[in-house]
Amino acid sequence: MEENEELNEEHLEPQDNQENQENTQDSLTKVTGMYKDWFLDYASYVILERAVPAIEDGFKPVQRRIMHALKELDDGRYNKVANVVGHTMQYHPHGDASIADAMVQIGQKDLLIDTQGNWGNILTGDSAAASRYIEARLSKFALEVVFSPKITAWQSSYDGRKKEPTNLPVKFPLLLAQGAEGIAVGLSTKVLPHNFIELIDSSIKHLKGQKFTIFPDFPTSGIIDVSNYNDGIRGGKIRVRAKISQLDKSTLVINEIPYGTNTSSLIDSILKANEKGKIRVRKIEDNTAADVEILIHLPSGLSPDKTIDALYAFTACESSISPLGCIIEDNKPLFIGVTEMLQRSTDYTVELLRAELEVQLRELEEQWHFASLERIFIENRIYRDIEEQETWEGVIKAIDDGLKPYIKHLKRAVTEEDIARLTEIRIKRISKFDIDKAQQLIDGLEEKIAEVKNHLAHIIEFAIDYFKNLKSKYGKDRERKSEIRIFDDIEATKVAIRNTKLYVNREEGFLGTSLKRDEYVGDCSDIDDIIVMTKAGEMMITKVDSKIFVGKNIIHVAIFKKKDKRTIYNMVYRDGKGGPSYIKRFYVTGVTRDKMYDLVNGTANSDVLYFSENPNGEAEVIAVLLRQAGSIKKLKWDIDFADILIKGRASKGNIVTKYPIKRIELKEKGVSTLKPRKIWFDDVVRRLNVDARGELLGEFRGEDRLLVITQKGFVKTFLPEMTIHFDDDMIVLEKWIPNKPLSSVYYEGEKDRYYIKRFLVENENKEELFISEHPKSVLEIVSTDWRPVFEIEFSKQRGKEQKPNQTIDVEDFIAVKGIKALGNQVTADKIKNVDALEALAYVAPEPVETVAVAIAAKEEDNITLDSEASPTKKNENDDDFPDSLF
Repeated sequence: MEENEELNEEHLEPQDNQENQENTQDSLTKVTGMYKDWFLDYASYVILERAVPAIEDGFKPVQRRIMHALKELDDGRYNKVANVVGHTMQYHPHGDASIADAMVQIGQKDLLIDTQGNWGNILTGDSAAASRYIEARLSKFALEVVFSPKITAWQSSYDGRKKEPTNLPVKFPLLLAQGAEGIAVGLSTKVLPHNFIELIDSSIKHLKGQKFTIFPDFPTSGIIDVSNYNDGIRGGKIRVRAKISQLDKSTLVINEIPYGTNTSSLIDSILKANEKGKIRVRKIEDNTAADVEILIHLPSGLSPDKTIDALYAFTACESSISPLGCIIEDNKPLFIGVTEMLQRSTDYTVELLRAELEVQLRELEEQWHFASLERIFIENRIYRDIEEQETWEGVIKAIDDGLKPYIKHLKRAVTEEDIARLTEIRIKRISKFDIDKAQQLIDGLEEKIAEVKNHLAHIIEFAIDYFKNLKSKYGKDRERKSEIRIFDDIEATKVAIRNTKLYVNREEGFLGTSLKRDEYVGDCSDIDDIIVMTKAGEMMITKVDSKIFVGKNIIHVAIFKKKDKRTIYNMVYRDGKGGPSYIKRFYVTGVTRDKMYDLVNGTANSDVLYFSENPNGEAEVIAVLLRQAGSIKKLKWDIDFADILIKGRASKGNIVTKYPIKRIELKEKGVSTLKPRKIWFDDVVRRLNVDARGELLGEFRGEDRLLVITQKGFVKTFLPEMTIHFDDDMIVLEKWIPNKPLSSVYYEGEKDRYYIKRFLVENENKEELFISEHPKSVLEIVSTDWRPVFEIEFSKQRGKEQKPNQTIDVEDFIAVKGIKALGNQVTADKIKNVDALEALAYVAPEPVETVAVAIAAKEEDNITLDSEASPTKKNENDDDFPDSLF
């Protein structure tokens, strides 16, 4: 059938072909016309009339019409939202639902509309009640800032029956205060909300010619990282986080949520992550009302710090927002940053204030003009000149002639309208006319005129005072809610819950999570990388999978830690079938995934004779036993890995022997040969790091611990881990010296006394309270010096002389006691302040000398060292080309 149809088309008569082509061209022309006219008209309409706000007032059209309707209905009382919506429909060509939704969004921002009833909750995501149940009126701020009919430009409504404002004369950077979001045809906008007070301060700085910087501030609070905000221009990004703290060892609490989420969506994301095994949660409680409170109960034995990081990594507790500054100016979309938006808005406010002052000046001058005419008219009894006039023209001329001798000081000519107004003055007013009061009125008007002219001459200073007045009147309780902080990057592999089990078949060379009949390696997550080494001296790093082949005779398999230079691998291998044996120590920081690497020299039939993994760079002592062959005199000797340099995985190593090795035995376990690790605390992100950011806490070996003291009187020690979170009330963070006492002054609530105590941390694995548990007990000061000195300043008491300051040598005042001891009483008087003076000198006791026994490999005939060997033990990197990273 298809072939026949094609043949029929080919054999059409010329006339038929021509008609067919004309019909095709006509249809194509119609589609093109639709695209050029209808679609572009629709796109322009959506951009200009629905989705994108205007730079002049910061409103979308529907928002502007809602505010206009509220102003028309305003009588100081609340109006039903349904009534406002119905009134707005006179101006807005869309249905009531879109108007009601837009009005609820304005009301929830708590700036322009004074609301009453259930307007929903941005924290929980609950929607507002029906518009017939809730009420609204304009806020005092809106009445002062948004409306000024005398300088407003008007246009006809969509049906021509009403007049509506083209733009409202908003004298405030409202667009930046409320934010805006919309999707049009071919473009979108996302202007984030900013802080009310900071916007006013920045406007003042702009008017003074100073530089300023503004950052978003969200009504949901939370923590934000604005380092990549890029002034709100397309391409920028901010990161937002929930504020999560540890309530106790098994409970986390979320008190602030990220912008763009609510408690319902946040909890849903946590439950989904729990179902996928990314995190482990026992129970979640949502106690949110006026403030957010989400309690997350953890299973026993789970690290709260690691769970906090996992919540940021795998749930909506952290998200990123990409701003896009698009606005409408002169009926065209314009992409600009928030700095320029504020500058334009501030300059526009200055022009609006100037226009209002000019209108006010004209009105005052008109009042002065007529008040002067009225005084001349009555004081000089000109009204008597019209008694004999019979025509209106005669009345006008008589008054005009009577005024001429007295109007030289007027600022404009007298018009017929002025004379007509004079004829409307009632006789009663003429009879009670008081010249002194009339002059006082004129003088008062002249003062006001002079004041307005002064404002116009100093319009910038007037605008600055205007913004300051707004801040003082409406800035209360509008401080910044979102805390600005630089975020640390969280590696998902480090915080993921080990939710599956890894197995290995060493002989066949398979590993995976489905090999349940084979050897169990350990728990892992589905995003972990696995490092595998074989007896042939090959190494591969691969992703966790159900089953994967890596190579036969696996000797080592473990979860891989990227950029880890503290995990050291010790290895002895034979180079080829009959070649010499080498010894090497190396680390693996990062390689290309699923690529096989040689750990040996690359010779075929090489064999790993000894291998160990050492998470903290331990160096053991091994015994090497040779096979009896020929005239070898020494068949056994010891080698200490501490004598071998730590190099990269591609290093060849040092020669052990050229003779065959029978076996290698572990003779003595080793200690770490790595230098103590320097740890810093970065107060910006409140995290530990090894990258020299922040304050150096010291050098830490394997068992060294950190000491933390909080303002609430808690002390604890712990091993330094980079994932630890620190509370905001932390007052001491330093390396812990177990035998160094802590000294403190505290107020004991029950006894109403101040006490001093010295104590040692007795339980290194337990957080303990070292002041009393009474709710009124308060820690005044704590010191970690060996011999601290405190100066106590007493409060002034009525009717008594000021008690002099008291200096206390703490070591002399009190001996070291238990952590639960009350301490020695200092005073019953009220203390104003306690300061720590310079501590007394302390001489540490001489350490007891110990003799370390080192087992070193002797240089015999059958032991030769590579030219790379060095008698100095140190940790250095190879000069090899770096491996490609993940």
